[in-house]
Amino acid sequence: MRKGLFLLLSLIFSLSATAADPTATHYSYQECQGSALPYPTPDMAMRAIPDSLTPVYVNHVGRHGARFLSSSKYTTALLRHLHKADSLRTITPAGRSLMTLCHTVVAHTAGRWGALDSLGMAEQRGIASRLHMLTPQLFHDTKVNAISSYVPRCVASMDEFTHQLTRLDNKIEIYTASGRQNSPLVRPWTDDADYKAFMAGKQWHEVYDGFVESTVPTTVAPRILGEKYPYEPGEAQDVAMEVYKVVAGCSAMAIDADAEKYLTLDEYNALWSVENLHHYLTHSASTLSSAPMDMAAALLTNLIETMDKAAEGKNEYAVMMRFGHAETLMPLFALMRLPGCYYMTNYFDTVGLHWRDFYVVPMAANLQMLLFKSKSGRLYVRVDLNETPVPLIPGRPAIYTPWETAKEYLTRCLPLYLQP
Repeated sequence: MRKGLFLLLSLIFSLSATAADPTATHYSYQECQGSALPYPTPDMAMRAIPDSLTPVYVNHVGRHGARFLSSSKYTTALLRHLHKADSLRTITPAGRSLMTLCHTVVAHTAGRWGALDSLGMAEQRGIASRLHMLTPQLFHDTKVNAISSYVPRCVASMDEFTHQLTRLDNKIEIYTASGRQNSPLVRPWTDDADYKAFMAGKQWHEVYDGFVESTVPTTVAPRILGEKYPYEPGEAQDVAMEVYKVVAGCSAMAIDADAEKYLTLDEYNALWSVENLHHYLTHSASTLSSAPMDMAAALLTNLIETMDKAAEGKNEYAVMMRFGHAETLMPLFALMRLPGCYYMTNYFDTVGLHWRDFYVVPMAANLQMLLFKSKSGRLYVRVDLNETPVPLIPGRPAIYTPWETAKEYLTRCLPLYLQP
């Protein structure tokens, strides 16, 4: 009897221990690259324009293309751990392989930390080519205006995009500008007081730090540095995040990292979810604060105003483009409540199931707002998220929205103090 009871209790505890975590994610190795994911090729068939509509204007907001790692921070930290493990003779074969990978990244980057790479250039040319193919009449005997952040990879992205347009049709006037004067639109976090106050506060840090503590696996470091490595408190989790940042960033540099050598898929998902939550808390809408979202108000106002001028026939440009960062787009997409880009919850361990940075802001992510005129003269707007048409107004499946309806909706998305 006692033996049977013991077996029953053992079974119950075993099932409890192995029960699937309902908040755990199960994304692929490719998806777990997160915001470092190279730009996915869109399905052009989904972008076909009905014969009854004629394109008259496009607003484009884009992230820079694929780039080298933004700094040497993670390769330096990881190599320091790897070299220590090597000197202590605790390093594993996976650790030696990772050391080689780190050296490859450093050599491949060769002082170009954060710079646009050849893949990123190709991504921008591809997006430009597809926009031209979709709306060729907007790039012939017309004017195009483009601005960018002062950061070199954004300037280079703008240059690749506009250069490709001139290759496709040289009967076009393109006006470009880059510099800090564009920061209110493409780098608003540099001067937004409410956002700075939010970032300096404790609330989001407490949520994030708690999630890090409970989520970052401690199984990665021993696989790399060895079981006998003398770990300091918290060091194993630091190493795991360093491994993630280096490995996840390799595809954007066209380096084959073979993530399976260093991380199981469950570990990769866990590490991705931590990075994803950081993006969500600091640059999207959340129940903690609207400040990260509201800092895109100037950019959304600009999109509304330029679109409205085009609708009235008063915009001298057929296409207007703005080139910035992932941090430019995440607040904007949240402010507009675009599908998959806006999620409100008090259960932050569920964020990864509903808000995914690899969907929202892969490398070269972009928003295209296309204005069309029907044969009857009525104006419609379509929103393409990463070159895929999406409904603009939550709860409505329509892809094409009358401009006046879209304008009213987008105006209501602005913070109350900016609404008429």
